Amino acid sequence: MSSIPFIGSLFTSSAIAAAPKTAGRDYFKELNVRPFINAAGTYTTLTASLMWPEVMEAMNYASKTFVPLNDLHDAVGKRIAELIGVESAMVTSGAAAALTVGTAACVAGKKHEWITRIPDLAGTGMKSEVIIQKSHRYGYDHAVRNCGVKMIEVETAEELEKAVNEKTAMMLFFNDADPRGKIKVAEFVALGRKHNIPTFNDAAADTPPTENLSKYNKMGFDLVTFSGGKGIRGPQSAGLLLGRKDLIEAARMNCSPNSDSIGRGMKVNKEEMLGMMVAVEMFRKRDAAAEWKEWERRAKLVTDSVAANKAIKTEIYVPPIANHVPTVRLTWDKAALPIIADDIRKQLRDGKPSIEIAPGSSPAKAEKQEIGVGVWQMQPGEAEIVARRLREVFNGTKTA
Repeated sequence: MSSIPFIGSLFTSSAIAAAPKTAGRDYFKELNVRPFINAAGTYTTLTASLMWPEVMEAMNYASKTFVPLNDLHDAVGKRIAELIGVESAMVTSGAAAALTVGTAACVAGKKHEWITRIPDLAGTGMKSEVIIQKSHRYGYDHAVRNCGVKMIEVETAEELEKAVNEKTAMMLFFNDADPRGKIKVAEFVALGRKHNIPTFNDAAADTPPTENLSKYNKMGFDLVTFSGGKGIRGPQSAGLLLGRKDLIEAARMNCSPNSDSIGRGMKVNKEEMLGMMVAVEMFRKRDAAAEWKEWERRAKLVTDSVAANKAIKTEIYVPPIANHVPTVRLTWDKAALPIIADDIRKQLRDGKPSIEIAPGSSPAKAEKQEIGVGVWQMQPGEAEIVARRLREVFNGTKTA
């Protein structure tokens, strides 16, 4: 890796140097796409988080020269594993891609003829079942099912042990669902170890805190994935797969640039690899305490903005696992405040500047209405704007 800057300088051509500067173009305006203040959070549909400037510098650097992709994949994976303190790592095209290639690693391993057969597992001898708690089923397990496996639902430890057989390839755990499941995280790992079955923890949205990056591997999970474009503030189209060296090696073989593999379309380019590495560096050395204090300040600013309206109940809370940051909840009864949450959302979205709050709304027919306001993706000065707009929107409604 230390040689790359020198290589980059060798291949900086006059054509690249002479390329026109485009910083002055307003691309979104040209395309008639309206930007907004993010008072929601790191939702994919709202383009998640904003990358660190250092990440953009790294990606821009990588865009100016050629390097052997697999060599860079190796080097970046090694650096990220060292930074986090895990056995092995790779950059994927998002956490969902990590679920697919991680599952493929558990199903096909490094066996070429099996790698090329996924998702057609019939008659191959490949293991074809993934055990998951019923309460952990979610939309993203489609990324696991891409590999042709059958999801085996269980609810208790006893059911899990009965479900284990010669076809069991992996045990999947959705980290955010831990409070809902009967088999808690430590017991789940222990059961995997007892039966010698790889365990995979989807912790995509579970940074911050910083220590989570290594926490679940240290607990004993064989594979863990995190989204690159949420709290870590790397490329939104990138993610991390962390875990056992043999499984990461197998995941690499089941992924791009290997053409006949389930992950061929899940391509990660050199810019994203380098950007993801720098994002991990920045995430680890940020001032987490100061960051948290600022989020609390913003949250209080938002709740204070509507405090005079006695019909509105305000709450600042921190989700226990995913999106573990100060978050605002505003609730009211329609009898006291005759407006629905969707109307609040529309007024904020249609205003100037446009403001997006957390997706999902109370049904219009529900008596109790609720909206969520995320503060951690706001930029400097935006909390004040959001607070003012919320006050204006709610003040435009007469209370009963």
